[in-house]
Amino acid sequence: MNRGRIPLLGTWLAGRARTLPGPVPVGTAYARADGLGVRLGARTVLDGVDLEVTAGRVLALVGPNGAGKSTLLAALAADLPAATGEVRIDGRPATGWTAPELALRRAVLPQSAALSFPFTVEEVVRMGRVPWSGTEREDEDEAAVAEAMAATEVTGFAERPFSALSGGERARVALARVLAQRAPLLLLDEPTAALDLRHQELVLRLCRERAAAGAAVAVVLHDLGLAAAYADRAALLHDGRIAAQGPPAEMFEAGLLSRVYRQPVEVIGHPRTGTPLVMPLREPRPLPLPMHCRSVSIPPTIRDGPVASESGITGQDGNCSGKPQIS
Repeated sequence: MNRGRIPLLGTWLAGRARTLPGPVPVGTAYARADGLGVRLGARTVLDGVDLEVTAGRVLALVGPNGAGKSTLLAALAADLPAATGEVRIDGRPATGWTAPELALRRAVLPQSAALSFPFTVEEVVRMGRVPWSGTEREDEDEAAVAEAMAATEVTGFAERPFSALSGGERARVALARVLAQRAPLLLLDEPTAALDLRHQELVLRLCRERAAAGAAVAVVLHDLGLAAAYADRAALLHDGRIAAQGPPAEMFEAGLLSRVYRQPVEVIGHPRTGTPLVMPLREPRPLPLPMHCRSVSIPPTIRDGPVASESGITGQDGNCSGKPQIS
């Protein structure tokens, strides 16, 4: 693979002393929020949040728009400061790590990715390896980039400009960058939003694979079905607080979800797997009219032409009493 234009920042990092992350036992809280509050301007966006992102597990952050999911993810990444409480990453306060050390410990996928320069797909993915420049794990760069691109199915357009991709392709390239970083903590903000059905499933399978390999994964999702199918635990946010958290099979209850989303829902078990399926309650649609009762618009050229006279077409039976009217 071509290293392209990426080494400049890596060269700068290579001369800086950094503490590398060590192995983390499965079940350890790699990131945690204790009494976390976040303010944006004069508005309190998060208040009193207690949460753990655990090594070897997938945590789904769910809730309605404006509940604070993305803000919580940014605070867990130490990209937003805590107004109250504390965020800890890898055993110490997030503020106790330098930016290069944080980059070795957590990889963040924002909701959208925009680049001002014409980087190729491969160069964007390679950016995920910059934090490791000058460390003993720099030798993993080529394998990490190739593996991430293959996993997200972007290898086939590695040389295309990132700016020329579709929204779904950009989302997968951005995820490949995060995977190539090989950080112990993955923080993904709506990674499935721009993706088709196949690639939504692909992304969540990759989350599970990284968790199985020991990573701590937190992912913001709007699709409660995906959260139920792939997450070990879910945290339901409402008005900047956590309304409930636990295994989706226990927490996804119709009354609770209906109150938080302000939309009546029903929760049923999948007939094969038992995984909760969350569906809005809708009024039943009226049964379709029989064919001979439906109004059909017939162009004049057909209605008045020889085909109509030969077939006896006159339109809809006015009283819809049974058989269609035939002249």
